[in-house]
Amino acid sequence: MTRRKRIFDLALAALLIVLLGPLFVVLVVLLMLAGHRPLFYGSERMSTPTQAFTLWKLRTMRVNTGAETGVSGGDKTARITRIGRLLRRTRLDELPQIWNILRGDMSFVGPRPPLREYVERFPDIYGDVLKSPPGVTGLATLRFHRHEERLLANCTSAAETDAVYARRCVPRKAAIDLIYQRNQSMCYDLKLIGQTFSRLIPKS
Repeated sequence: MTRRKRIFDLALAALLIVLLGPLFVVLVVLLMLAGHRPLFYGSERMSTPTQAFTLWKLRTMRVNTGAETGVSGGDKTARITRIGRLLRRTRLDELPQIWNILRGDMSFVGPRPPLREYVERFPDIYGDVLKSPPGVTGLATLRFHRHEERLLANCTSAAETDAVYARRCVPRKAAIDLIYQRNQSMCYDLKLIGQTFSRLIPKS
């Protein structure tokens, strides 16, 4: 990560803490009242092909009694709570990732940080993609995320979700991430951040 990108991330994180701090407190209180405990969900993700970190989100699913593996597909839909659906639709569940940005685990803009299992299964792909620091949003998130959700929503088992994600999502997202990598600049990052916020604003 360049020094300029890091300074920008820290400045934007500080601004969002001031602007969104009260909203974050309200969301935490609502989750507590709804009985969502633990309030936060931590998932191991990769910032480089060999370096892992814990990605934090507000919890949107009921706790699974078994091991939590793989990406979210239709097989996990029944576990999403009512408030969890709202948090996911508005991406407010990702507010805790400001902490990840402050720690230097990730940036605001970049490829979404992958799970270890896919980095190990596709080392050539992620060896290239993770030359850019992972981000909260990015070109692949804006261009492919909704299509990915539709593909995975039809999956009825963890095995099917994994197969669809590995075959139809990983290579296409990687191709888009590499387009971002070739064109990366501060102006491009600002454009992608603007597009991200514009998608979160309800259309009248």
